Amino acid sequence: MILVFGSINIDMVVPVANLPRAGETVLGPSYRLVPGGKGANQALAAARAGSRVRLFGRVGRDGFADLALEDLKRADVDLGGVTRDEAPTGCALIPVERSGQNLIIVASGANVAALESQVPDDLLGEATVLVLQMEVPTAESWALVARARKRGARILLNAAPAGPIPEKVLAQLDWLVANEHEAVTVAGRLGLRHDDPRAAARAVASTCATTVIVTLGGSGAMAFGPGGAWRIGALRLKPVDTTAAGDAFVGAFAAAMDAGADLPPALHRASVAGGLACLTEGAQPSLPAKAAIDARLGELAPPQAIGGG
Repeated sequence: MILVFGSINIDMVVPVANLPRAGETVLGPSYRLVPGGKGANQALAAARAGSRVRLFGRVGRDGFADLALEDLKRADVDLGGVTRDEAPTGCALIPVERSGQNLIIVASGANVAALESQVPDDLLGEATVLVLQMEVPTAESWALVARARKRGARILLNAAPAGPIPEKVLAQLDWLVANEHEAVTVAGRLGLRHDDPRAAARAVASTCATTVIVTLGGSGAMAFGPGGAWRIGALRLKPVDTTAAGDAFVGAFAAAMDAGADLPPALHRASVAGGLACLTEGAQPSLPAKAAIDARLGELAPPQAIGGG
């Protein structure tokens, strides 16, 4: 089973010709309201990739809440751990330019009230893969990591958005997934100064004895850990919207690990899922189903082992 503790949002997606610079106003022809939030996205991605998933988090008592949970219900994600709060449901503003690149501004809302105590101890055993991100209070996530480690759960943290992660927490993780900027930030907070995200990921993995996966956009991903180092490419495609590519990667990776996969095939499935998520506008509408991932695996070469794990 996969247990996700994280954020639940509504995304307001605005198509624009070019992303705005500081002080610049840009016009978009319309907007779409799409369920999102990294916690909800990764829960849905894992469910669509074939896993049984339970989500823990907070929404408001407003009209956005039901919309935010709609796709999760349709995918049979267990929402018994989602509670209602007086604060509004989280909301993200996402301008997306023609190339598929985006900016994301998140108003946290009810997500700041998420509590690790919402998660019962009996769900944190060896059969559980715990997935966390950094859009809810990190102190709550770190407390949940400590409880989960004591009870034998495997733990995946997506270091998004970038921020400080204590070395003690990093050492308790099974997997850390970060993009290029996040990998450099995590390493820098540990006093490991690397401008290259690959070197940063390798340094964090060595220092904390955990597996660090750095996603590299159109260049794929690399993994460094006690079991060695691996490189995986990316599907060749023309992106429409990259908003949920990272969430699709994390969800598919967690689902593969939940199903008993080793690291290389899990990376393979995750990279394909991340690529497929770039072909559809919006966060949750873009997250691929297991059958879609299966159908495209043959288009991407399996991961290659590299030196210096």
